[in-house]
Amino acid sequence: MDIQLLLVEDDEHICNTVKTFLCEAGYRVDACIEGNEAHKKFYNNIYHLVILDIMLPGMSGHELLREFRKLNNTPILMMTALSDDENQIEAFDSEADDYVTKPFKIQLLLKRVEALLRRSGALAKEIRYNKLKLLPDDFKAVYGGVELPLTLKEFEILMLLVQNRGRTLSHEIILSRVWGYDFDGDGSTVHTHIKNLRAKLPENIIKTARGVGYRLEEET
Repeated sequence: MDIQLLLVEDDEHICNTVKTFLCEAGYRVDACIEGNEAHKKFYNNIYHLVILDIMLPGMSGHELLREFRKLNNTPILMMTALSDDENQIEAFDSEADDYVTKPFKIQLLLKRVEALLRRSGALAKEIRYNKLKLLPDDFKAVYGGVELPLTLKEFEILMLLVQNRGRTLSHEIILSRVWGYDFDGDGSTVHTHIKNLRAKLPENIIKTARGVGYRLEEET
């Protein structure tokens, strides 16, 4: 599954430069230069990591960080010219995962991004959820030691749910992340795949939020 990043940086030159290097490193990147737009993107999409400036038009980076943390625990890397202790302490108090100050070497930024993704499980060779084990490199799922005969789309849906355990994912979010933003299908496509996926799982671990979407509960 592709790794999707959100880059929020109001300096267009820095934004374009960082986005270029991230894309060359194999990541998919949504970029924006304004805080309110970033808030909408984060609310309507799922990202594996956010790179966030502090001084932004509209909502500031600190405000965005607090709002993002109300939704989920996506890794957030602050990337800012503010190097003072006060701003760093405020960021970490609001549960930022890392903090890098400008100017910086792009290779250092890429290594920090890679480290956070590895820590979150997005780059892990193996991801576990209770009795379920996912092997992203091989697109395989094993439950209780038995491999599940999943299609690629079923695996990607299950992977998406595991990576966002505890959060309800709407039909629209699942469609955009698994099939792509330009896919013409609707919620029935997701419903059919979820039904087939449930039939292949020994236990029904996928919960339905009626009229909204699907989720996996936090691990027990």
